[in-house]
This record gives sequence, C-alpha cells and structure tokens, in this order.
Amino acid sequence: MNKKIFKYARKLHKWLGYLLTLQILAWLLGGLVMSAIPLDKVHGEHLATRTLNNPFTQADYVASLNDIASQVVNPTQIIFENFLTTPIITVINKDEQQSFNGITGRPFEPPTKIQITANAKAHLLIDAQVTSAVLLKQGMREVGYKTNVWQVQFDDTFNTTLYLSENNGRVVTVRSTLWRIFDFFWMLHIMDYDEREDFNNPLLISFAATSVLFCLSGILLLMQNIRLKRFIRIKSKNKSK
Repeated sequence: MNKKIFKYARKLHKWLGYLLTLQILAWLLGGLVMSAIPLDKVHGEHLATRTLNNPFTQADYVASLNDIASQVVNPTQIIFENFLTTPIITVINKDEQQSFNGITGRPFEPPTKIQITANAKAHLLIDAQVTSAVLLKQGMREVGYKTNVWQVQFDDTFNTTLYLSENNGRVVTVRSTLWRIFDFFWMLHIMDYDEREDFNNPLLISFAATSVLFCLSGILLLMQNIRLKRFIRIKSKNKSK
C-alpha cells in the first residue's frame, strides 16, 4: 500500500481528533447520563401523578349530556372526570375541549390560584411545600411553550414543578432537576441547541460524518501498525538466521 496514504491518514486523523474531541466526549458523557437515569425518574413519575382516581360515580353527574353536548360543535368524545370536589364533564372535538360542571351543566369556571395550588399538592407523591404558583400566558420550553398554564413549584431536593391547565386545572406535565439534566445532555447529544428536538439537523449530520472519517482513518493507521509490526518480526527472524 502506498506510504503516502498512511501519511495523509495520519494527518487527517490528527486534525479530525482535534475537531471532534469535545463533541465525542459530549456524546459519550451524554450517553452515560441518559442511560443511567431511568426514564420514569426523568418523567417525574416518582414525584407526582398525572391523574387522580375519580371519587364520583356516573350517578353523580346529574347535568344533561344533551344540553352540554349541544354547546360544542361536532363533539367526538365525552370524558367524566373531576377537579378537587367537583365532578367535571369534558367534551372534545377535533379542534378543542370544553369542560362543564357535572352538576349544574354550566361551563366550568377556571380554577383560582388557591384551587390550583390545592390540586397540585393533591397530585404530589412526595413531602414538599409550594414555593410559588404563577400563571404563565406563554409557557417556557420545558412545558412545550404551551399557553395559559399554571407553574407550581415545590421546595423539594429535585425542584419539582407541576404545570397545570388554566382552563380545567389538569396536570399538563411534571418537571424536575433530573428532567433538566437529561434535557441538557440530550441537547448536547443531538446538537440542537435551540429547540432540542431536531435529530436530523445539519450540524449533527456533519459531525457524525466527520466521526466516520475519523474512525476510518484510525482503522487505516491500525492497518499500518499491524503491517509494520509484521515487517519488523520478519526482519528480526531473517537476522537471527
């Protein structure tokens, strides 16, 4: 094999190594962190439950379903649920969902801050106190930029945060320090430093292709090393004769 190929491979491998060192470290470290943290912990399933058992029976929903359904255009689904001590009937169509008081049949009034706080604590599975409850017209990235959500934060070790719908008080998602750590390393892993969702972004593809070249040049140099050792071994045998 032409010696120039090995010479160029050595230079390419060196410069690619300089270019890739930090990103390869980030990939390896991110893989370690993300595989070490169980997904149920990331999703906060040990911190809070998304839903509570409904204490009401069908007989407790005395409002007229026909009257409620007539207030929603082309309803596709009806859900019987509750908010604290109030039975709720939620009607869903392809565009939206509307909640009604299951006793009066009137549209369900958006919960107050006190009610939202009480509901958040009812969903909590750990011993912690509320430190703040803020209504966000535009949620942050960790809640998917959803609009009109309550952010309820707790004082536990994991900085647990519950996001609840302003309209019906339903838990939208649970976030914690574990989720934020996972999310940070996921950002480094897929190299999407903005939305952290695009697994096919050009930067990642470019670095992945460069990493392949780095590996191929390393294999070529390994072949040279094997060939060189074989040559030295044969040469030493000839001298011993």
